[in-house]
Amino acid sequence: MNKLKAEIKEFGMKRALSIAFKVLLIIVCIIILFVIISVVRHKICSSKEKDLLAPLGDLVEVNGHNMSVYTEGEGDKTLVFMSGGGTCSPILDFKSLYSLLSSEYKIAVVEKFGYGFSDIVDEKRDIDTILSETRMALDKAGIKGPYVLCPHSLSGLEALYWAQKYPNEVEAIVGLDMAVPTYYDEMDISIPMTKLGHYAAVLGITRWIPSLAESDAIKYGTLSENEKNIYRAVFYQRTATETMVDEVKAVKDNANIVKEKGIPQVPMLLFISNGSGGTGFTKERWRSIPKEYISGHDNASYIELDCPHYVHDYEYEAISKGIRTFIK
Repeated sequence: MNKLKAEIKEFGMKRALSIAFKVLLIIVCIIILFVIISVVRHKICSSKEKDLLAPLGDLVEVNGHNMSVYTEGEGDKTLVFMSGGGTCSPILDFKSLYSLLSSEYKIAVVEKFGYGFSDIVDEKRDIDTILSETRMALDKAGIKGPYVLCPHSLSGLEALYWAQKYPNEVEAIVGLDMAVPTYYDEMDISIPMTKLGHYAAVLGITRWIPSLAESDAIKYGTLSENEKNIYRAVFYQRTATETMVDEVKAVKDNANIVKEKGIPQVPMLLFISNGSGGTGFTKERWRSIPKEYISGHDNASYIELDCPHYVHDYEYEAISKGIRTFIK
């Protein structure tokens, strides 16, 4: 009797394992089929979007690769807009703001490698390399300094380093909720999640969630319908690129380099958000860090804005007025 019970139990366990294996196999097959469908769909959609992906600016050769530089307007001051980390289309992301300034100033938007219409490259993302590429791109595009740097978020590090290393090239810094080194002392950065975003983009999985492509620039800015379609097309090609992932890996080291050199003594105006929009900080802490950073500066001020992190997509009119006042 006990033997029969044991045999029944063993049979039941084998059957359960067999069922579990079959279920697992079905799940794996479904995942593989989903990925194949996503990749094929991504290629078909990308082909249809080809006309939307014509560069909006000039492509200049930097270290054997193409880098995108957009210019607009004329004036005796040159404003260089520098995008935040992971911003897929810097040219369009800043457009709501710089279109209000190009009647008085020369505008330049440099799209780093891995962003916008620039090439995706497998190169070091240390801050010296990134700054060297930006300076070379401006030189190749015939845009001479000194510059008023307008960095958003992550590019704040590059702007500060630029002013530290080449102070004669930087007339002033206008921070668009820009990063300062202390943020990265407290920021928890997940490389695995960044890589997951990279694979989701490469495999076309992001196309199954259209809301991901609806950036703040699209929802709250002044882009035309065609520009919104261009932005969406660029999003599917330049989200969490390999170059962006490498940039994230290097960001804490880059922040430490900038931190060690102290605050550069160039005029600064910082526009500071309320910390919402994915910063991971409370409103109070987000605002206190840049204010502490410039507290010992002789010619630095700030303006607090009650809006999320991409301030230039929400408060472009107020920021444009603030920039004019600051420069004049």
